Amino acid sequence: MRLLLLLLVACLLATYLFFPSLQWLIGEWSRKEEYSHGMMIPLVAAYLVWQRRGLLARSRQHNSWPGLLLLVCGLGGLVLGRYSTLFIISHYSLLLVITGLALSAFGLRITRHLLFPIALLGLAIPLPNFLYGQLSAQLQLISSALGVEVIRACNISVYLEGNVIDLGAMQLQVVEACNGLRYLFPLMSVAFICAYLFHAPLWQRVLIFLSSIPITVIMNSLRIGLIGVTVEFWGVEMAEGFLHDFEGWAVFMVCTALLLLEIWLFARLLPPRQKLQDCFGIDSVPIPPDHLLHSWRVTPSLYAAVVLLIGAAVTLFTNPTADEYRPERQEFVTFPMSFAGWRGTRETMSEEVLDALDLDDYLLADYRSPVAAPINLYVAYYGSQTSGESAHSPRSCIPGGGWQITSLSQVELDPQTRANRVVIQKGELRQLVYYWFDLHGRNLTNEYLIKWYLFQDGLMLNRSDGALLRLTTPILAEDGEQEADRRLRDFHTEIAKRLPPFVPAAEGHE
Repeated sequence: MRLLLLLLVACLLATYLFFPSLQWLIGEWSRKEEYSHGMMIPLVAAYLVWQRRGLLARSRQHNSWPGLLLLVCGLGGLVLGRYSTLFIISHYSLLLVITGLALSAFGLRITRHLLFPIALLGLAIPLPNFLYGQLSAQLQLISSALGVEVIRACNISVYLEGNVIDLGAMQLQVVEACNGLRYLFPLMSVAFICAYLFHAPLWQRVLIFLSSIPITVIMNSLRIGLIGVTVEFWGVEMAEGFLHDFEGWAVFMVCTALLLLEIWLFARLLPPRQKLQDCFGIDSVPIPPDHLLHSWRVTPSLYAAVVLLIGAAVTLFTNPTADEYRPERQEFVTFPMSFAGWRGTRETMSEEVLDALDLDDYLLADYRSPVAAPINLYVAYYGSQTSGESAHSPRSCIPGGGWQITSLSQVELDPQTRANRVVIQKGELRQLVYYWFDLHGRNLTNEYLIKWYLFQDGLMLNRSDGALLRLTTPILAEDGEQEADRRLRDFHTEIAKRLPPFVPAAEGHE
């Protein structure tokens, strides 16, 4: 009874400590279809633990001080995540705390039976947005290319330009919602559970889990291809509304069936050839009469773990994290549309694009001059990048529009600013793109290095705002790349004077 009471206290303390993280996770599971399966994973993990209660009851409990080390690491990650404003650290730290508590309370022999349910919880944690964006863009391109091959196999003339499938009479765009991740993440969780339930050599179980990736990609591509075929014969209504959503559910069910078929083939064709029901399922063992539950006691390591949690809770309660600092700035709606001979025209992005980018403010404008080719200016500002929202590299979006990257390098625009220089081409059209990131006055060209400075500035400045800046201009045949470079450099000189009120710097970085 004392053990259960102390475990309950430990769970309540951990819930208090990780409440903002848990609240954010539940919000993501509710808002995003890709992660909606996350609601079920804790319940499935708890069920798997319950089904192994007999095995746990026959295991001998012992003290385990290494559990405290995991607990300290988890609490350290919580502190870093909270005070650096990067919640993703807190999410994974929770898994360390759960594992550390299990080790401290029960020891290694019992905890090893809990490792799979704990690992399963990790599949409910959303990917960081910058990784999600890159994965989404690549899957869109792959699914579009394979889907077009399905359409061509049906003797339908089709042309693919990036993510746009051109059927002649109409065009279909493979948007982010069709990237296949809505199938992939849930199917990976299903495959992980199936691999656990399949009593087979490790290599077969690993293969089952990994096979969820190609199964999803192929089936999503087939779905896109079939939509193209049905649209060709029965109209664009086949790609909208109920039919579109029903096709999605049907594809996921087929993916699951293929996964089970793979397990059946392993069981029937490879030694020791068995029926599926003999090698697939949970070994549910009832609690035996000679169980060891009566010998379970509160271990010294569990006492120490609870003391650590109490100390962390008291520290957090007496030293609450301050609200993230958001500097005052001007809205881009006031950014000048006329300066130095350039006259700009504002453009707006669709709600679907804005939802995907998840930014706080943006400027998108075409600037024209009587004596120069036009320049497109795009600035995306993020007031906070704590919960996954972040600027991502244009390189992940460029191929989706049908453009090919033909050259990639870096260029110095002025002593304080370096930019990525990208030459892109679509057919005979060529464009020059400069882009870079601004993080509190710090000029960066590497989106991965940004994550380190986000952590550093979140910890030291309690700030995570930042911006992506992009300049684009056509490369005219009569002028060449040198003239396009000169044009962007001169334009940058003009906007650099006007951007500081809109993209605030930090003291010491200006």
